[in-house]
Amino acid sequence: MYGESAFLFQDLSDEIRKKILGLEREVSYQAGDYLFRENEAARNFYILNEGRIRLSVGGKRLLAYVAGTVGDIIGWSSLVENTTYTASAECLAPTKVLCIEKQQLDQILREDPVSAMNFFKRLAALVGRRLVRSYRAMLSLQGSREPQAEG
Repeated sequence: MYGESAFLFQDLSDEIRKKILGLEREVSYQAGDYLFRENEAARNFYILNEGRIRLSVGGKRLLAYVAGTVGDIIGWSSLVENTTYTASAECLAPTKVLCIEKQQLDQILREDPVSAMNFFKRLAALVGRRLVRSYRAMLSLQGSREPQAEG
């Protein structure tokens, strides 16, 4: 494992990590295919194995993130009790992902609360990193204007 997925699965017991990795199934997509669309039922999360995926909200109007590094996590909405995906995931090139079904993952994590806590702490850190990158991107589009203090 690489990148975000390696980080996400650190600090899990060996037994739990092996069980989770046993759930993975590789799925291939062509450029222009969607893994999922915004507001569809969030049932799986994905680990990028090959290719590039654009995550966007509001149709294609607002780019949220481009996953292009092996190990990038896509579809984390399914892991945080969202019933639907908060973005659409469109393949920009031929793409292979490892798909993990959320309900099966939940069953495995219930077996080891310490591993589950570590998994979700790391997921929160990944989401936080993306949020910071989004803030920085918004600031660069605004010309890095600093907020003005009122007074």
